[in-house]
Amino acid sequence: MSNNPTQPNVGFIPSNPEQKQTPIPILPPPPPPSTSILAPPPRFPPPILQLQKDHTSSANGSPVPHLSTPPGPPVFTSPVRPAAIPFRTSPASPQPPARSSASSLPTSSPPRYSNGSFDLQSQVSGGLEDHIPNGESSFVLFSAHKVLKQKKQANVPSLGFGALVSPGREVSTGPQVIQRDPHRCQSCGAYANIYCNILLGSGQWQCVICRKLNASDGEYIAHSKEDLHRFPELSSPMVDYVQTGTKRPGFVPVSDSRMSAPVVLVIDECLDEPHLQHLQSSLHAFVDSLPPTTRLGIILYGRTVSVYDFLEESVASADVLPGDKSPSEDSLKALLYGTGIYLSPMHASLAVAHSIFSSLTPYKLNVPEASRDRCLGTAVEVALAIIQGPSADLSRGVVKRSGGNSRIIVCAGGPNTYGPGSVPHSFNHPNYPYMEKTALKWMENLGREAHRHNILVDILCAGTCPVRVPILNPLAKASGGVLVLHDDFGEAFGVNLQRASARSAGSHGLLELRTSDDILITQVVGPGEESHVDTHETFKNDALAQSFALSMETKGDIKSDFVFFQFAIQYSNVYQADVSRVVTVRLPTVDSVSGYLESVQDEVAAVLIAKRTLLRAKNHSVAVDMRATIDERIKDIGLKFGSQLPKSKLHCFPKELSLLPELLFHLRRGPLLGCIIGHEDERSVLRNLFLNASFDLSLRMVAPRCLMHREGGTFEELPAYDLAMQSDTAVVLDHGTDVFIWLGAELVANEGKSASALAACRTLAEELTEFRFPAPRILAFKEGSSQARYFVSRLIPAHKDPPYEQEARFPQLRTLTSEQRTKLKSSFVHFDDPSFCEWMRSLKVVPPQPS
Repeated sequence: MSNNPTQPNVGFIPSNPEQKQTPIPILPPPPPPSTSILAPPPRFPPPILQLQKDHTSSANGSPVPHLSTPPGPPVFTSPVRPAAIPFRTSPASPQPPARSSASSLPTSSPPRYSNGSFDLQSQVSGGLEDHIPNGESSFVLFSAHKVLKQKKQANVPSLGFGALVSPGREVSTGPQVIQRDPHRCQSCGAYANIYCNILLGSGQWQCVICRKLNASDGEYIAHSKEDLHRFPELSSPMVDYVQTGTKRPGFVPVSDSRMSAPVVLVIDECLDEPHLQHLQSSLHAFVDSLPPTTRLGIILYGRTVSVYDFLEESVASADVLPGDKSPSEDSLKALLYGTGIYLSPMHASLAVAHSIFSSLTPYKLNVPEASRDRCLGTAVEVALAIIQGPSADLSRGVVKRSGGNSRIIVCAGGPNTYGPGSVPHSFNHPNYPYMEKTALKWMENLGREAHRHNILVDILCAGTCPVRVPILNPLAKASGGVLVLHDDFGEAFGVNLQRASARSAGSHGLLELRTSDDILITQVVGPGEESHVDTHETFKNDALAQSFALSMETKGDIKSDFVFFQFAIQYSNVYQADVSRVVTVRLPTVDSVSGYLESVQDEVAAVLIAKRTLLRAKNHSVAVDMRATIDERIKDIGLKFGSQLPKSKLHCFPKELSLLPELLFHLRRGPLLGCIIGHEDERSVLRNLFLNASFDLSLRMVAPRCLMHREGGTFEELPAYDLAMQSDTAVVLDHGTDVFIWLGAELVANEGKSASALAACRTLAEELTEFRFPAPRILAFKEGSSQARYFVSRLIPAHKDPPYEQEARFPQLRTLTSEQRTKLKSSFVHFDDPSFCEWMRSLKVVPPQPS
């Protein structure tokens, strides 16, 4: 029997009951009902581990992970075999190369094992980790590069330990590609890797997770350790196993599936003239940006659903369906089997699309925006039918793989108030609570239906009319799409329209986690949900550019010198090749607390804490309570890891964690937990985005990046303090979903300098956010204007601190003359908001000196 399964294993539970492995299908979560882990192929028969919603112990009494998964793309189970089409060695991912300061994980000498009667000290090739290239740990970022051996010290919850896994994050050097079946452990399913001990004479390899010996069918027989370097999995901690084939039912080969997958625009026709003009501009630019092979469909919705026909070239022509109920089978057959063309490649229909957009007219009735009839649910149902096409009724129960992910992009200017999935115009309707509950369930089911057919629904909202996010969000979430709010249908909306259609998405995603027996995974936050034993469908996701936040603990005191972690991300890429990306990490264990604290990665730790905190902040009132938990964290870290001042009750915050408290202060007062955002819809969208966001975007959403414009068009990066608001300068503040450009009053007085500084700042803002999705809004304003409050509220108010503390934390002040410093000081309006140092001292903790 071959040692290599022909199909990627999608959900191992080790046959050794003590061995830990957690498979996580990359899918959306409603609050998980009773679930169980996916059963693997017969090759590795596992006991099924039941994960009950209200129980945290398995049958043998050991804890099992509680997967707290926020909104995100849908579930995945076992991938089917891929099709033979071109693929990239580094699969396309929705997010661009990330510029992160994260360093590569440390490595040390190879571990030694003895396994029962096996003596691995003779004829053994130790791990080949001396050859690990730098920067290859970018897919997995740990909150610390060492693990404490003592359980009591390691499991201090205020600091915590964990990792951020970004499955599709691109790096400068992509993973090595292997086009053969992997060698996997017979006992636990782990992959052979760079840290395995190998018996050179027999080719047997020892699993780093369960320590069992496995055969390699003679492949790993070698004369020396160096001979094994020809195997990528034994010379690199990260590899991609890529398989292609033509065994998928319903597969239609295409030259580039991303280009051919249809995009259907579902457009709100209840817009006033100013909003419609902006939307038309964005739509014209959007179709001009599409590749010529992209098939486009256009649907309008109000009280009725209008499906535009591309057959008519001289005039905008549409077939109209009623919006008060779901389309009947007969009406859909009449539409799909008729003579109309509702999906057409751009090279044949660009002019027709432009004429359709030009023909749109503003809403004419005298009805308030929120009360206009919009049958959004019916329109999406029709869009699903258009994408599936005439043969949809012949393939009931079969998920067709036409290549790539189809997309429905909804352009909404108000709530869904007509037809299925709608709620009444007025919250005072006597039956509103029941109708809202019914609408939520209907929308979620529609999203799941889209998801079953590999169709993503993105909802891009704009304008001043509340869209009732809680009703629309289940549709986007269950399908694997996103919901984004915009101020208007202008620039940011147009950019997001283009980026939404251009995002490539893998499918059939599954994340497998395996750790040394000493480590317990306690929580997973991200765009996924547990795999289910009773489901056999294949699913898609759009989570490759997003991240999973894993919280971990140690089960007991660790005796070994290293602990191991293996992450296997299985998905089908946009070229329909099955990819298993395997990342193996080894971390040293230490007794020294100071040695552990020095290895802590402040930014990763802050993002993990923020995701755990935001998961609980389901509304504004809970978010206010969560601020208090940030305070308690700071106090507890100071108490457990800091030193007490002599003859004082104050504790010094550990100097090794100098960045962490400032990052958490930004989190506490910023838009995620603070009072900057006024409307609950905005908070809900921001929270959902953050919980699934990549590390780089998450970090920016927690703590803004501040860059000051200098002579010659250069920029100086400074701490995000209000001391940066110097009247003769321009400042760019990148806060993830918003980028602000602040122009000082003195600079504005000089028109020439002001114009060049503004142009340089805009260029920088566009470069910083070139590949970011959703594209942030970029706002520019002058010192003293009403809009400047957006900028000021996101900066730490340090102007009240004594001069020595200001200089220590904002060294740029030392370059100012005494006159400039006096002018700066006099420009501030005093508020009650505490500075960072005042906040720390109020918690009876002495702030650490800046690093």
